[in-house]
Amino acid sequence: MSRFLTPHTASLPASVPFVGPETQERLQGFPFRARLGANESLFGPSPKAIAAMKAAATEVWKYADPENHDLKQALAAHHGISPDHIAIGGGIDGLLGLICRLVLEPGTPVVTSLGAYPTFNFHVTGFGGTLIRVPYRGDHEDPQALRDTAAKSLAKLIYFANPDNPMGSVHPAQVVQDLVATLPDHSLLVLDEAYADLAPQDTIPQIDPNNPQVIRLRTFSKGHGMAGARVGYAITHPDLARAFDKVRNHFGMGRLSQIGALAALHDSDWLPQIRGRIQHARRRVAAIARENGLQPLESATNFVTVDCGRDGDYARAVLRETLARGVFIRMPGVAPLDRCIRISLGDDAALDILAEVLPQAIKAAG
Repeated sequence: MSRFLTPHTASLPASVPFVGPETQERLQGFPFRARLGANESLFGPSPKAIAAMKAAATEVWKYADPENHDLKQALAAHHGISPDHIAIGGGIDGLLGLICRLVLEPGTPVVTSLGAYPTFNFHVTGFGGTLIRVPYRGDHEDPQALRDTAAKSLAKLIYFANPDNPMGSVHPAQVVQDLVATLPDHSLLVLDEAYADLAPQDTIPQIDPNNPQVIRLRTFSKGHGMAGARVGYAITHPDLARAFDKVRNHFGMGRLSQIGALAALHDSDWLPQIRGRIQHARRRVAAIARENGLQPLESATNFVTVDCGRDGDYARAVLRETLARGVFIRMPGVAPLDRCIRISLGDDAALDILAEVLPQAIKAAG
């Protein structure tokens, strides 16, 4: 059947950005004891969101509202903007694919950071774009280098995450605002703010929603604990927001996902509770790392990246031995970031297992 594929599609590798924990469990033949690798929220969603989805379960025979009207209205009120500034899609991953479909043609240059979120790269290459990767500066993405590289290469898209995945680092709001103010005229900034709900408030930039060169991406997967519902949204100029309607799957959102996200947004007490639990878990993971001679990095997310203090081969050995003992974690994929492992935050029960397994894994890694 491959004779029906386009030459470009046929040339792509049969690979995915991430191997899921379920796949790894099937391969190794036993379930993980602790799931600390996918940056999910082990603390779960708002009880009000759960109740709303349960109540709506008998109506799952219905399609969701293809215009996402109620959720758009609520998000607009939440952010103090017009509903016309919002586009809703199947998580940030789905929105990234739609952005690439809207903007890229074969050979279009795109700038990102070397080691940044690989799903964006997956979509860029899938639509024939040409990736240009800029090294991190220490443990942070380098906004100035991203901008300068885009200016030289005439890149149409710039991808920048703040807070960052996989390092957990964050830039102050002013740094992001300076980047926006100095964007090349030909470049559209894709600002991935998946972890904004968990970051210090002084890191959230003030950006005019009418700016035609910025698409901000948010999600219900992290702070709201609804990764399995796949609800993401873009905040952007109304012309760009309407453009999503040209290519999106209008029945792509699940009815229960819409209803759950709406209830989660209206539960103003839940996120502050989650932030407190995440702060506790950050301190605990950092302490576990230090007890084992590793260096935790500062985090503005729901994970902690831990520097193993040696090279990528050693970090991969620690990762492998941790997985073999039933704890699912991940690590950055490219040097020099691959000296680290990345541990999602969870409750004390999950972190007790991490505290038991990590020293065993380090010893086995040599």
